[in-house]
Amino acid sequence: MTQGGAARRTVLGAAVLAAGSGITGLAAGPASAASAAGHGDRGHRGLPYPAVIGHRGASGYRPEHTLGSYRLALDLGADVVEQDLVPTRDGHLVCRHENEIGGTTDVADHREFASRRTTKTVDGVQVTGWFTEDFTLAELKTLRAKERIPAVRQRNTLYDGQWAVPTFEEVLRWADREGRRRGERVWLHVETKHPSYFRSLGLGLEEPLARLLRRYGRDGRDAAVFLQSFEPSSIQRLSRLVSAPRVVLLSAAGTRPWDFEQAGDPRTVADLVKPEGLKWIAGFAQGIGPTMDLILPRDAAGRLGAPTTLVRDAHARGLLLHPYTARNENSFLPAEYRRGTDPAAYGDALGAFRTYFEQGIDGIFTDNPDTGLLAAEAFRPGRRPVNG
Repeated sequence: MTQGGAARRTVLGAAVLAAGSGITGLAAGPASAASAAGHGDRGHRGLPYPAVIGHRGASGYRPEHTLGSYRLALDLGADVVEQDLVPTRDGHLVCRHENEIGGTTDVADHREFASRRTTKTVDGVQVTGWFTEDFTLAELKTLRAKERIPAVRQRNTLYDGQWAVPTFEEVLRWADREGRRRGERVWLHVETKHPSYFRSLGLGLEEPLARLLRRYGRDGRDAAVFLQSFEPSSIQRLSRLVSAPRVVLLSAAGTRPWDFEQAGDPRTVADLVKPEGLKWIAGFAQGIGPTMDLILPRDAAGRLGAPTTLVRDAHARGLLLHPYTARNENSFLPAEYRRGTDPAAYGDALGAFRTYFEQGIDGIFTDNPDTGLLAAEAFRPGRRPVNG
């Protein structure tokens, strides 16, 4: 391990262990900055507490889900780098946030693919565009990635066309190379996207994902990877295939996971964040990835309200929390942290990030890993809060 890596990645204890181990995590509720800074035993298998997760890489600065975005995330201090997986027609797993690629590649500029523009219903929503499952990997590799939200991140368009769409296997090879070069493991946070939809097409995600994890030695309990999905059944399926740590993602309280919709399960996310729901999740997962609103709700004006008991309740059942998504721009920040009237301008992101960490979360997804790291450092062992 390099000296810089060793200093940053203090090895922490395993207070939050795999569900079913008989050991629960600390029953911590919303914490002050000072108390959170002392929770150095709350990391997961060597990760810092709290961990900074590069959301789709460093997508605040580079087109998302490209090797350039992933590499920059590590350079900016991310502890974990996220990938979202969707399949090609010939069964390869590629890294895109959605299977519709009109907004994240230059496919619209390719006349040879004009006839493939179509409308599909994905998880009950009609979507028009081009879809990865209609392309072979060879065809997909002729496309180039571009910025998804250029109106907000105009500077990122400088990098349009610089990278191809990576396969997950390419990312695994890249992570191994980067780990050797940097002298420390590169952690990944891997999401199965729309797994029920793809399984209905004969393109199940979990089995090929498990094969790749086994091939590259990331299938065990100590593997430097988290597996995540908004569909609990996908996580349950993965739990039977590999032992790597697993996280159930949770959207807004009133929503239902799509696999629940299909199975006629009446439970909503509001039910899953109750103690009984968390106990059920802990039977097959090691953590949850809730939207931050489930921890710090916003009022009608967009201001943060009183914290819920979710952090305390999840920790009491041995579940870590990796909420999403922290970003620098005004348009994504709580109202009290916005500065000026330009939605694309940066607000008081550091103030917002620190408020998130004060709740006692174990990590956070962020498009801006450098901001996340600066805010997180005040809450890590041996550090005093910069404003405390």
